[in-house]
Amino acid sequence: MEFLSATFSGFTAMSGWEYIAVILSLAYVFLAVKENQWCWPAAFLSTFIYTIMYWNGALLMESALNVYYMVMAVVGWYMWQQGKQPDSVAPIISWPLLRHIYIIIVTALTATGVGFVMDNYTHADFAYLDSFTTCFAVMTTYLVAKKVLENWLYWIIINAASMYLFFVKGYYPTFVLYVFYTVIACWGYKRWYEEHEQRNGLPLASL
Repeated sequence: MEFLSATFSGFTAMSGWEYIAVILSLAYVFLAVKENQWCWPAAFLSTFIYTIMYWNGALLMESALNVYYMVMAVVGWYMWQQGKQPDSVAPIISWPLLRHIYIIIVTALTATGVGFVMDNYTHADFAYLDSFTTCFAVMTTYLVAKKVLENWLYWIIINAASMYLFFVKGYYPTFVLYVFYTVIACWGYKRWYEEHEQRNGLPLASL
């Protein structure tokens, strides 16, 4: 009962701004799955709110990450447009396994270094976990902007780790948001896979 009471109190204590950010974030991911470029304005507004919220909650890397998200929202808006036709859609692409292995190794090493700095020279909570989720999210957001199919697989892992982080910090609406993110990431991979297969005429294993 105490756990349920604490959880309910956490929801009611959250500001209206966090709920707005949650709604905009859901709009972003649904529109991204649909390959709708209006996902990027929704992302810009939600990440602006989260930048301030995480800074106030001493999740410094998450705050910095959302500044990056705001920049990438602008970049993504332009990268998803193709040519001069307003309704044109950039194609989904797939990268080989070896490239992903290289990306994972480099990102993990970078995250370890950042985590060390944050743990020893700042007041950040969960410095290493925060750094890993942040560094991988930075990389994966670029994959979204490039429309790399495998971005959804990265998000499944990132979201699962972030769920623990936000639950411990008491950001319960955002925790629930990331549960939905994880489910939507599975749906997004399936939808993008099918779109890629249909556009290329062959399953990925045959390419």
